[in-house]
Amino acid sequence: MAKLHFHYSTMNAGKSTLLLQASYNYVERGMATYLLTAGVDTRAGAGRIASRIGIGAAADRFFPTDDLFARIADRLQAGPCACVFIDEAQFLTPEQVWQLARAADDLGVPVMAYGLRVDFRGELFPGSATLLAIADVLREIRTICHCGRKASMVVRMGPDGQPMRDGDQVQIGGNETYVSLCRRHWREAMGDRASGTGT
Repeated sequence: MAKLHFHYSTMNAGKSTLLLQASYNYVERGMATYLLTAGVDTRAGAGRIASRIGIGAAADRFFPTDDLFARIADRLQAGPCACVFIDEAQFLTPEQVWQLARAADDLGVPVMAYGLRVDFRGELFPGSATLLAIADVLREIRTICHCGRKASMVVRMGPDGQPMRDGDQVQIGGNETYVSLCRRHWREAMGDRASGTGT
C-alpha cells in the first residue's frame, strides 16, 4: 500500500538534497518520478528544486489554490510514475495535505513530502501540522546548532543582524536570513532565557 511520508527538519538540514537523491535513485532504475515545489519559493529559480551543495532538478510548481490530487491524477494518466516528491511542504494548505493522502490511498502512488516543521516563532506551519497529524511515516532530518546539540528551531535575522521576534510567518530566505538552533539557544535568542542556566 502506498504511503504519505513527511520528512521534516529545520533550515539547512539537507531536505532538498535528500529529496533529489531519492528521486535520482528511482530514475536511475528506469522509474519516473513527479517533483513539485512551492510556487512562492523561487530562490533556485521558478520551478526548480536545488540543494545548497549544488545539485538540482526541474519541478512543477504548486500554489495554495491547486488541487494536488487532480494534478497527480493527471500526471499518472500521462504515464507511469513511481513516486511523487514535494519540496517546501510547509507551504501546503491543510486541504492539500489531505489531497496528497488521497493520492497515496486512492491512486496507489507513494508521496514523499519534505519541509520545515516550525517557523521562526516556534509555531507549526499549517501544512506541517496536518502532515504531522495524518502522514503514515514521519522522519526527522537532523542538523546541529552551533553548540553541537540537535537543532530543532530556527531564528529569522533582521537587517540589523538581530533575531526577529515577530513578523509574517512566510518570508523566503536562506543562510542570510535564518539560523538553525537548539531549543535552548533559540529561547536565549528570543529573549526567553531561564535564570540560573549556563550557556
